[in-house]
Amino acid sequence: MTVKAGVKQSQTLLADELRARLRGKAKPVGSLGRLEDLAVQIGLIAGSTHPDLGVAKILVFAGDHGITAEGVTAYPSVVTREIAKFVLAGTAGVNVLARAAGVGVELVDTGMLEPLPPHDRLLDRRIANGTRNARREPAMSEEECTAALEAGRALDAHLGAENAGIVGFGEIGIGNTSSAALIAHALTGLDLKSLVGPGAGAPVLGLDHKYQVLSETVARAAIEPSTSAGRTFEVLRQFGGFEIVMMAGAMTAAAASGRVIVVDGFISTAGAIAAEALNPGTIDNCIFAHCSAEPGHAALLKHLSVKPLLELEMRLGEGTGSALAIPIIRAAELLLREMADLPGEHPV
Repeated sequence: MTVKAGVKQSQTLLADELRARLRGKAKPVGSLGRLEDLAVQIGLIAGSTHPDLGVAKILVFAGDHGITAEGVTAYPSVVTREIAKFVLAGTAGVNVLARAAGVGVELVDTGMLEPLPPHDRLLDRRIANGTRNARREPAMSEEECTAALEAGRALDAHLGAENAGIVGFGEIGIGNTSSAALIAHALTGLDLKSLVGPGAGAPVLGLDHKYQVLSETVARAAIEPSTSAGRTFEVLRQFGGFEIVMMAGAMTAAAASGRVIVVDGFISTAGAIAAEALNPGTIDNCIFAHCSAEPGHAALLKHLSVKPLLELEMRLGEGTGSALAIPIIRAAELLLREMADLPGEHPV
């Protein structure tokens, strides 16, 4: 029997144990609905029928995009840094929602146009002062793309030191719905038009203009079709933002360490798709927080055959959906670990 087959068999046995444990709880069988399915996924990620996930944390990855020069968004790139300052001040949308959930937030500067002063909630992992204009040339060099992936993976040591078993992934970056649409299109084959939405705000010249720019970007890159990790790297290099690439690297490492990955919205889901392409199996550790109102997000979730926990018509990003989902994830964890058992047979 191969190692992979042995792991699969072990996971199947653990899943059976988890379902049996849930059936024995002091409740009618299946009465907690999808929360029970979530508990099974958490148990499989933790490798235990009594999971203890430790601390929950949200990482907000911030970066700027050269493609904003093509008029694909309503806001200028300087807004990225302004929102990042709010995150550090504790007054951004993600901070408010995270406080309601009792979750800490840290900002990862992956490459904004200008750096921020040192702060105890700032992780400085800058690769460059924003990416290049992907319509005209690759968004980053091979060295920059490699550095962003490696910096993302290296963040796992920080998470381990803080005993963070639940990690929410969010982002800030004017222009990053364009980058995410390009990455998702290249890695899934989904129609580009279905992935193009308003993002932070519809561009002055309209969504048709945004679609035209992204179509020309795809044609300029002319990436050969393949499912290899090498092709995935090239997709990220050509179209990525530093925040998406670093997020993808961090997700692969978090999955390898057995952490629960809480995926926020459209951009974070594109990052998760890239992470899965780089390291197959990463997606098993992903819990999708909500379905964003950004049109392409529903298409990505359908492609992955996953059902998000929430649908609140949100599209802010920042990890706001992750903040709202984490208490549900914690509830599923505690259901396994702390809810009383009811002896005897339970009627189905």
